[in-house]
Amino acid sequence: MSELVATARPRRARRFDPDRKDRIIDAALDVIADHGVRGTTHRLIAAAADVPLGSLTYHFAGLDDLLIQAFTRHAGRMATAYERHFDGVRTRADLVEAIANLVLGADADRDSAINFELYLAAVHNPELRNVTQGWMETSRAVLHRFLDPVTARGVDALIEGLIIHRILSTAPVDRSDTIGYIDRALRPPVAQPVTNSANNSDSNPGQP
Repeated sequence: MSELVATARPRRARRFDPDRKDRIIDAALDVIADHGVRGTTHRLIAAAADVPLGSLTYHFAGLDDLLIQAFTRHAGRMATAYERHFDGVRTRADLVEAIANLVLGADADRDSAINFELYLAAVHNPELRNVTQGWMETSRAVLHRFLDPVTARGVDALIEGLIIHRILSTAPVDRSDTIGYIDRALRPPVAQPVTNSANNSDSNPGQP
């Protein structure tokens, strides 16, 4: 009887992929930009990251955990870019121009789409609201370098609103109009005439 020799099946080499988690997070942002939070699934993210589906459950507690980490990374990147955007501002005219460039930026569509998805998701998720609050505080802090706190808060809201209008508009947005809106928002308030009731009563002594 011939002896049977068992042949060991060669082990498949394990893929060394130390950046896999980071790649999944970046892929999640791409999927969010293309499909929105409601359309984002594990399968779409895994395909975009070119990883097995099981990698998502290995690195993240669930889809919510992945979304929170993805939005946190996005907010951090946006904060860094936002601050750098105003580095060269020295005058009021520089500030108006910088804000206009921010509103009309060529790469704003993708980032803005992710921003809006973050805002919408944060309405129902307190953890994401912490992310949006941190982002708003960061953007206002940058504007505080040039404006008083109240004006900075208003201009911050104006920037968001103008970006929304640009993204949703079916017609081209005029740059000169945009600069005009920003310029008006940065004008000092017009002093209102003060009525001196004491002087008025002196000029009309017959009145009580």
